[in-house]
Amino acid sequence: MRILPFLYGYKAAAALLLVCGSAHVAAAENWPTAPQLIELSTPYGTLAVSESEYIYEAQLQLDGKQMEPPISGKLGLHYSFEMPDRQATLVSISLGNDTCPVVYRWVIMRADSYSVSPPFGSCSEQIRVSADTKKLTLQTPNQESPEKIDTYVYDGKKLRVR
Repeated sequence: MRILPFLYGYKAAAALLLVCGSAHVAAAENWPTAPQLIELSTPYGTLAVSESEYIYEAQLQLDGKQMEPPISGKLGLHYSFEMPDRQATLVSISLGNDTCPVVYRWVIMRADSYSVSPPFGSCSEQIRVSADTKKLTLQTPNQESPEKIDTYVYDGKKLRVR
């Protein structure tokens, strides 16, 4: 697995999380600032956020075509991992809702197809992300109990919460 160049600064943190990470990390700890792009070239195509006059109507596109299911809102491409025969990119989605400011989806691209995870997250922009060859992990403070950490694990088919 290779982490993309714009994320090299986070590679050490991701490795540390894989070795030392715990679902019970204190939520008051410092959270890394997630990188954010609006366009990302991959071996499987270019993932991009379309321009929109209204910030919450931007659309996620792959090679200039709207993705299905449609992903729209205020979007950001945060982490992307090259994995054997695929690329996984974490997308944040905000609809301007103060109660839940952000949710996330994984976009998994392959040579001849792509898939999109269900929306997930605890409505927090504070995240830690890691990956190995089989699964993608996102940690974020629990919405009801911020001292607890929710861990979302996606294997390309099922999304589990620990």
